[in-house]
Amino acid sequence: MRLLLTFRPVESLPADAVTKHTVQGLIYSHLWDTEYWRRHDEARFKFFCFSDIFPPEDFRTGEEKSFIISSPDENFIETLYERFNERESLYLGKMKVEVVKLKRFSLRPTGRFITGSPVVVRSMNRERKGFFSFYHEESLEYFITRLTENALKKYRVFTGEDFELDGPIFDRMIPRVRKNGRVDIYVRVRMHGSSFLIPSSTWRLLEKKITPDNRDFYAFLMDTGIGELNSLGFGFLNPLASSPARKYKAKRKMEQRNRKRP
Repeated sequence: MRLLLTFRPVESLPADAVTKHTVQGLIYSHLWDTEYWRRHDEARFKFFCFSDIFPPEDFRTGEEKSFIISSPDENFIETLYERFNERESLYLGKMKVEVVKLKRFSLRPTGRFITGSPVVVRSMNRERKGFFSFYHEESLEYFITRLTENALKKYRVFTGEDFELDGPIFDRMIPRVRKNGRVDIYVRVRMHGSSFLIPSSTWRLLEKKITPDNRDFYAFLMDTGIGELNSLGFGFLNPLASSPARKYKAKRKMEQRNRKRP
């Protein structure tokens, strides 16, 4: 389930005035005195994610911006909706914003996805205790394996099902490539009292054929996020609508099947 929060800043500030920790802080502060108020301190999967703020430009007085919070736990989203709905204004860090719109909704996986925030996985070098970089570690195979293992573990913990994937987590992957030809982007975060840059990647297309057997799994990933640090706003996943050409091909295939039926 998802919650779209659209807001209007009451002052102009640069885009970096609001960080991932700012948004995470807003979420946790509105979980106080609910069944989720200890979630931040629990050594477990948090089972929520949030998108980057969009549009991504600087904050300007009166110009609307939005972000989306998602979770496979519908009650978590309902709790945040009720808390936010009580407020006409909120604070993203020190920036006061007016609440313009709150919308709860759910989406079905289409088989084609795009990332709504950068994706992070742990480094293949366990001694570093850091995060994976395509530039330094050069292994798409490891990246896919780590994504798959992490996704399966989260799904099994949340559902209690011993689910297995038939093949890789995605059949086709197209990254966003920077002007310098690199895939990695670096996001500054604060963890354990220190500030540092985390390597991550964003993806224009992640594709997987959706079947009755895996539909619930990919719906779960859309709500909980892929990769790691989901509760810090990494790995947010959006479904992509089918292109007109794909819809036409699907329609033609269905018509051909119907003609063959006696």
